[in-house]
Amino acid sequence: MKNRALHIFILFLFTKLSVLAQYDSEGTNEISRFKPGTLWYLDGWQPTKTDKIRKYDRLIFDVTYNTWNGDKKLFSNSWNSIGINSNLYFDIPLNANNTISVGTGIGHQFYRLQYNGLIKSDPSGTFTQMNDSLTTYTFDKRFFGGNNIYVPIELRFRSKGWKHFKFHIGGKIGYQLGLYNKTISKTAEGKDIFINRGFPDITRLTYGAHLRIGYRNWSLYGAYHLNTIFKNANSPKLNLLQIGISISLF
Repeated sequence: MKNRALHIFILFLFTKLSVLAQYDSEGTNEISRFKPGTLWYLDGWQPTKTDKIRKYDRLIFDVTYNTWNGDKKLFSNSWNSIGINSNLYFDIPLNANNTISVGTGIGHQFYRLQYNGLIKSDPSGTFTQMNDSLTTYTFDKRFFGGNNIYVPIELRFRSKGWKHFKFHIGGKIGYQLGLYNKTISKTAEGKDIFINRGFPDITRLTYGAHLRIGYRNWSLYGAYHLNTIFKNANSPKLNLLQIGISISLF
């Protein structure tokens, strides 16, 4: 009875190790064609067929540090000017080994910058002002941020196999949903929070360039908006720059 239980345990352990073996697309004598991981190779509820081209980088999150260029110097914002981009891609192979492909889909961008000074509408309500001098009252933190939806398209290069190096270069065109300015001040009663969304000259149509360089499901990320945040000629000239890390889950 003990020997039978031991045999069952060994069989179970061998089965689990076989399932955990990763498919690297090299050769036909692999231990398993099952591809575990955090949604890395999942195609529905069944394992993919052995002759099917593998798809990569379909669900990507970019965690970024946000700064701006133009009337403000680069990296003048606080370290916690953090944002996140959520991207859902189609990976379209251009060759049999899928070392070259095109990626396109839809994405959402949230960015936030902590800065000193004040961004607000001018008294006439036609353009935006930016004042770096002391305001009429003190504050503890001030944030500027926004939400953007976009359609990306990129050309993807990667080495062959599951453990691959990759390089993505592309661009995106999007729509700026809104901007906000948030001021937090400490008072005797707690915190005083003021949020302003009244910017008269938001650049709604946005476009920019981006790239990713990395290994397997991790990469360094950089993106730059080619048009300014505000469109009036009298408004501050600010272009958004993002640098950070991308993780591909699917």
